[in-house]
Amino acid sequence: MTAANTTDEPARTSGRVLPGLAIAMALIIVAGFSLQLAMGRSSFDAPLLLHAHAVVFMGWVVIFLVQNLLIATGQVRWHRPLGWLAAAWLLPMLVLGWLVTDAMVRRGDVPFFFRPLQFLVFDPLSLVTFIGLTVAAIWLRRSTDWHSRLHYSAMAILLGPGVGRLLPMPFLIPWAWEATTVVTLAFPVIGMIVDWVKTRRIHPAWFWGLGVQIAMIAAIEALTWSPLGLQLYDAVAAGSAGSAIAPLEFPTPPGPPPAA
Repeated sequence: MTAANTTDEPARTSGRVLPGLAIAMALIIVAGFSLQLAMGRSSFDAPLLLHAHAVVFMGWVVIFLVQNLLIATGQVRWHRPLGWLAAAWLLPMLVLGWLVTDAMVRRGDVPFFFRPLQFLVFDPLSLVTFIGLTVAAIWLRRSTDWHSRLHYSAMAILLGPGVGRLLPMPFLIPWAWEATTVVTLAFPVIGMIVDWVKTRRIHPAWFWGLGVQIAMIAAIEALTWSPLGLQLYDAVAAGSAGSAIAPLEFPTPPGPPPAA
């Protein structure tokens, strides 16, 4: 999220809208996790690995929001160094995200509204796609119009955990994960609409961001239902409680056991 030097008409006209979208994204994530905590579905007694993952994940949300507010207020001087910190932040996000997914699958602790194999696939692939779009945004940092839109498209992918905690996921089975992705797709679409309303053209960065996200969804679905996906699950869950769980069946919901 480093500073850029060049602008175009869509970049200027959407200058107020994009920081607003950044605030909305942050609020969705905070609201989702806060709701779960308030309802007693989250606990501070979680393993240390989950706490580390949460700190790094929420740290990115803070960095993303601050970066947008710095640009909105013209504080480019601070935007540049914080951008390189953001770039370095990507590695722990990827590592901790994968470790948490791996640990949950091996413990047989996948949320019951996700297929275990689908969970194993979509978490890492979502992170990799997010990082890919973010790296592209950093690479194109001198083109403000591309830089900002690719960052927003990348951040839309990270909305999944927040959105999933706001939606009635048990009632969305067997399409709970797909429902969250539909909501996250709305943010690039909103960006397209803003460009069109203000300039009567849509910046190509939105098409790239949306297209990459759709390709990610297709890849996740394909791998989930492929023999390769089953082999991946068997390799990850081998020797653990997760190996006794059917990869493509929904886990049993929590609650008291049925009466005898």
